[in-house]
Amino acid sequence: MKRMRANGLDFAYVEEGDGPLVILLHGFPDTARSWNYQIPALAAAGYRAVAPYLRGYSPTEIPRDGFYDNATLATDIAELIRALGGGKPVHLVGQDWGASITYGVLAAFPELVHRAVVMAVPHPAQVVKRMLDAKHVHRSFHWWFFQIPDLPEKALAANDFAFVDYLWNYWTAPGYQDAAHIAEIKAMLREPGVLAATLGYYRAMLDPRKGDPRLDRMRPAMDRPIAVPTLALCGSDDLRAELMTDQAQYFRGEYSYQVVAGAGHFLHREKPAEVTRLVLGWLGTPQASVGSGALA
Repeated sequence: MKRMRANGLDFAYVEEGDGPLVILLHGFPDTARSWNYQIPALAAAGYRAVAPYLRGYSPTEIPRDGFYDNATLATDIAELIRALGGGKPVHLVGQDWGASITYGVLAAFPELVHRAVVMAVPHPAQVVKRMLDAKHVHRSFHWWFFQIPDLPEKALAANDFAFVDYLWNYWTAPGYQDAAHIAEIKAMLREPGVLAATLGYYRAMLDPRKGDPRLDRMRPAMDRPIAVPTLALCGSDDLRAELMTDQAQYFRGEYSYQVVAGAGHFLHREKPAEVTRLVLGWLGTPQASVGSGALA
């Protein structure tokens, strides 16, 4: 485990390999260890793979100001890229909240990213367009439930965090089991302040008053069409797949969308070999990246 200061916070991250930098962003309820299948494969292919714990996800610091809006989250990653990448563009991969953050980084800070992969979450404009459809309200019931004060924290912690088991079972393909990893997630969520921090992402998402006013000028940039070459992936058993099929309109650079058969929301863990193959195919060879001068 390594640590680095960025955007005023102490970030923890796991790292393996040497070469062009690939940063991998996890979602909820999850940790940086979500990428345990992809990190060794990226390192073996000649990349330097780094997976940070997002703000508020222990052992990364929980911010005192409590800001978890998308502009703040994108700024976190932009600052991490600058610190870890030495000022040169990197590859960026994100799933769930990691994907939401990646969209923001690609729009607001395109100069920082060479190629990107987003998984399991549609472009924010696509989310807004369909978020009140009944079946998507049902699929994303936690967005609304997490707006209630205090009760979600109690519900998540009850019965040895059975809520976390429920979400993973609900969102993954039938029969998938990931008990050891889920146990690590529960251990992280038990640490003081982490539950409120992780739920802060959802509360800021639906309440603009919870955004950092210092970043108001940045927010329009996050709505720009994305020019960075981007691969979008979604599991065939994830309802979000139907939203992601129609989001090419938000990209003006190279863009590809692929469905991973037999996978749900945590496709990178449910079908690790297939997802890793697709990611490596999209990023290309490390030698080509170095040779282009885009990465080091």
